[in-house]
Amino acid sequence: MDEPAAKIQVSLRVPADLVEAYDTMAKAMERDRSWMMLRALKQYLESEEGSDTLAEAEGIAALDRGEGVDFDTVMDEADAIIAAAEARLARKAG
Repeated sequence: MDEPAAKIQVSLRVPADLVEAYDTMAKAMERDRSWMMLRALKQYLESEEGSDTLAEAEGIAALDRGEGVDFDTVMDEADAIIAAAEARLARKAG
């Protein structure tokens, strides 16, 4: 069975009307406010905007660690693939 994820206490200032909305939803769903807010945070990370931002940050970190591939190397490989495909087509047409 998987171990539960470590939890960290965080604090932030939230507009009162937003807290009231979460309290209303939590009461309707018979959950607590923390559960509702955690669910919203997880949904944001799974959304297109959240997942794109996270992937971009992870990509930048990978580049910072030197895990990237040189652009010219990628273009040389792409050119070689295209040339091979064109040569195959020319042989077939030939």
